[in-house]
Amino acid sequence: MGRRVDVPVVKHREGADPSAVIYDGVSAATARGIDVLICDTAGRLQNKRNLMSELEKMNKVVSRDYAEGSREVLLILDATTGKNAVSQAEEFGKTVGITGVVLTKLDGTAKGGIAITIADEFDLPIKFIGTGEKPEDLEAFDPARFADSIFTGVY
Repeated sequence: MGRRVDVPVVKHREGADPSAVIYDGVSAATARGIDVLICDTAGRLQNKRNLMSELEKMNKVVSRDYAEGSREVLLILDATTGKNAVSQAEEFGKTVGITGVVLTKLDGTAKGGIAITIADEFDLPIKFIGTGEKPEDLEAFDPARFADSIFTGVY
């Protein structure tokens, strides 16, 4: 993805310690004077304790090594997952303290109604929505447009 949007990517070989990758990312961003660092922890399953423990460790690395930085912890939810999203919000929230939600896959039949439950039950704002796979398909969340889309089926 880094090449598609022309941004540098810090990565290690497959199987590397994810916290070491995060550490190197924070170090590289600090050294280069980069304003925004995105740490993608994709593939975490809330019911896999070892993966959640790794996530907790990564969160500690960022807290320790980039304490002066402002942080946004976004939970990316697939609009087609339904009630499983509640479990994800609960478990990820306990582990890393979520500050907002990104709702993806609103380009198909999914209405994303679970967003209302997540926002209400966990007091989390929906920050962005994704309607496709290209970078320009990610946009700021518009509550009025979203409410209309529940009835019309088109966001």
